[in-house]
Amino acid sequence: MSSELKISVGQHSDKGRKEINQDFHGICIPAETQLRSKGIAIALADGISSSDVSQIASASAVKAFLEDYYCTSEAWSVKTSAQRVLTATNSWLHSQTQRSEHRYEKDKGYVCTLSALVIKSTTAHIFHVGDSRIYRLRGKKLEQLTHDHRIYISGEQSYLGRALGINPQVEIDYQSDQIEKGDIFLLATDGVYEHVDAAAIIEAIESDPDHLDEVTRRIVAAAYENGSADNLTLQIVRIDELPNAEVGEIHQQFAKLPLPPLLDARAVFDGYRIVREVHGSSRSHIYLAVDIETDATVILKTPSIDLGGNPDYLERFLMEEWVARRINSAHVLKPCSLTRQRNFLYVVTEYIEGQTLTQWMIDNPRPDLEAVRDIVEQIAKGLRAFHRLEMLHQDLRPENIMIDATGTVKIIDFGSTRVTGVIESAPAADRGDILGTVQFTAPEYFLGDNGTSRSDLFSLGVIAYQMLCGKLPYGAEVARARTKAAQKKLRYRPVLDDDREIPVWVDGALRKAVHPDPYKRYAELSEFIFDLRHPNVDLMDRSRPPLIEQHPEAFWKGVSLVLAIIIVLIGLHSAVR
Repeated sequence: MSSELKISVGQHSDKGRKEINQDFHGICIPAETQLRSKGIAIALADGISSSDVSQIASASAVKAFLEDYYCTSEAWSVKTSAQRVLTATNSWLHSQTQRSEHRYEKDKGYVCTLSALVIKSTTAHIFHVGDSRIYRLRGKKLEQLTHDHRIYISGEQSYLGRALGINPQVEIDYQSDQIEKGDIFLLATDGVYEHVDAAAIIEAIESDPDHLDEVTRRIVAAAYENGSADNLTLQIVRIDELPNAEVGEIHQQFAKLPLPPLLDARAVFDGYRIVREVHGSSRSHIYLAVDIETDATVILKTPSIDLGGNPDYLERFLMEEWVARRINSAHVLKPCSLTRQRNFLYVVTEYIEGQTLTQWMIDNPRPDLEAVRDIVEQIAKGLRAFHRLEMLHQDLRPENIMIDATGTVKIIDFGSTRVTGVIESAPAADRGDILGTVQFTAPEYFLGDNGTSRSDLFSLGVIAYQMLCGKLPYGAEVARARTKAAQKKLRYRPVLDDDREIPVWVDGALRKAVHPDPYKRYAELSEFIFDLRHPNVDLMDRSRPPLIEQHPEAFWKGVSLVLAIIIVLIGLHSAVR
């Protein structure tokens, strides 16, 4: 496989027998960096003939898609990025109609169909609304990939059931398919596909595969000669080379940089003066340093020399900085700006003067409930910043949470973060490994699932629980429960304590947040945070959990004692008789 996606393109549009061309089409092949992170975008729109302004709609829709798609976050999936853009475009087109004299005549407003194709890595992502079409030619078979949103009243009459700009909201069809080298995609308006059959299209492409522009002209001309009375637009895209799905953007970065040596205090390294080592482990070395150029105190993190030959580890190491540069939150560790060329592989972040949540819990073994709420709320704000960008932290634990001198809580260490947009670029890198610390890892990860935002919520719930009582809600049993049957047997240990004034409904909120079944947890972080402060009637259906749940060992000892007494009494009664 090539390291880069390569395609050949042919496209042609003609007004045909109409006075103006209400079709619009385009393609964007970005530079290498965006080519890998966002892919190639192709779009085609068809205006409706009943409208005098639909050519504006089709041109606006295609231009907006090809421009705005590349302005969305690299962390977002193709689906999220494209649907956000198309939803915004639909709202704009609909608002234009509402401002015009055709606000009560939808078929005369700013309306068009749209079919779009995004080719990223080894996957084709298809977005469609209306009756323009996308086909795939593989071998000798021409397959229609989209479904026409046209409703037929009779053989002669029909109307569009769905299109951009008709309504305030729009439903976009989406599908994704793995592609192969040599695949050919065709995007066509009804003026073309209704008047040229599959055999003629295949023959035209096979007769001149190196001149696809000329092929599109010949097919469009054939549709015209066959009586097409509509505008005619056709795009042909052939996959010439596919990228190596195992090599991502991050991998390409670290391949060019050498590993740094172990650093000593007072050493000068790449423009930084090392003050001291803050933490060292088998996975990384963390140093307090001063930027000689700016005199700013920073944290410098270097990878383990022993793991220098492990590409998965190095990619996760560099992912920390990649993630940090895309998140803007007061509750997420901030990377330092790059002001000079880097000569080694390392990460530089802000210095947080404070303590980890682990140390805070040691210093505060019986914290006030309000203090716990405050910390949990700040962590949740940081997590929301991840989730908005389709990122999962996946290693949320007290050691990865810092509290500075002002009481501000910050999430650190993003080496385990799962980024949807990056996984799409290098799907082979998504191996489903458990990267987090097992005590705080959601149960679904042990079943091989990729996890969702509810998985990070589980970790947050465990942290809140541990802050209140110093224990874990299921002890060490979660990591041992590797089947759904085993997870159903997990028993939550209430945080309620006779010596602590913890409301029952707070325990109920924690119980729901750390439920073994992700679909029985809170759907949103905000719901959990709200229930920690406000009594939820659904969580107060009993004043206190039964003894078997509070103290199972004591319960069964009591049962055994009662049974023993009964047996002794029966024996005495038999002896008397």
